[in-house]
Amino acid sequence: MTKTAELPVLFIPFSIMYSASLSANSLLLYVVISQRSLHSPMYILIAGMAFVDLSFPLACVPNMLLSFLFDWRGISLIGCLVQMFLIHLVGTFPSTLLVWMALDRYFAICTPLYYYECMSIRKFLKFVIPLVIRNVFIVLLVVTLAGRLSFCSRNVINHCFCEHMALVELACGSTIINNLVGLISVFLVIVVDFLIIIISYIIIFSSMLRSGISGVKALHTCVTHLVVISVSLTIILITFLSYRIRNDLPASIRVFFSTMYSLFPSCFNPIIYGIRTKEIRQHILKTLSRCHFVQTVPHS
Repeated sequence: MTKTAELPVLFIPFSIMYSASLSANSLLLYVVISQRSLHSPMYILIAGMAFVDLSFPLACVPNMLLSFLFDWRGISLIGCLVQMFLIHLVGTFPSTLLVWMALDRYFAICTPLYYYECMSIRKFLKFVIPLVIRNVFIVLLVVTLAGRLSFCSRNVINHCFCEHMALVELACGSTIINNLVGLISVFLVIVVDFLIIIISYIIIFSSMLRSGISGVKALHTCVTHLVVISVSLTIILITFLSYRIRNDLPASIRVFFSTMYSLFPSCFNPIIYGIRTKEIRQHILKTLSRCHFVQTVPHS
């Protein structure tokens, strides 16, 4: 299989976004890991988001940047399927992490006396493991079905990396099953996660109103989560539906939205979850100040 070449000028903006993503998420991970005061469930989940935001671009962007510079377009079918599996698997976890964050806020606000008991590793794994199994199973099914397709003489993917529907479009036979499973996968992961988050926050706000608790900080956190997943959901739905609904949308626009889904969140999530979180922001500033303003003490 081969990939379409893009203009080398695209290397500059995408490389800047990629560098910003690596730097910001690496710093956020380092701060959370190195500071014992941040080893609480919510901050660990934020570190998990940073790890996902590091992994997602790593699965596709380096190869894409090299293709921009050196016109390295070739990839085998097996390599394409492996890349597809990694990209789509990692891509399922941002919304899943937001579900776990919503559960964390639910326990912290609605059951504060039992928060650390509910968020203990043993109990919280009951919420983690089922969603991880769901993500792995769905992505494995999607990739397996794509790998069983028969491909014609066309061997050019209209994409910068191996996206599911971009590969399915090359098939000779019927792709009804692949289209259906792809849509179901979006519903079972992204849409279901969004609904769980909405329901969790409705319960949180209802509980706050009944008890008369001031919810400025909780409202700030909840609105942030809703904005992030709403933007992600919009980009995903545009990308997925653009392949399945008859339209005159240029291939370059579809590629743009798919690429933005991998780069845009990873660049801005560190700002949303890092800089806007007071405790993390303070430690980030301390870390940066130590790096740039270290003074040497002269020997007497």
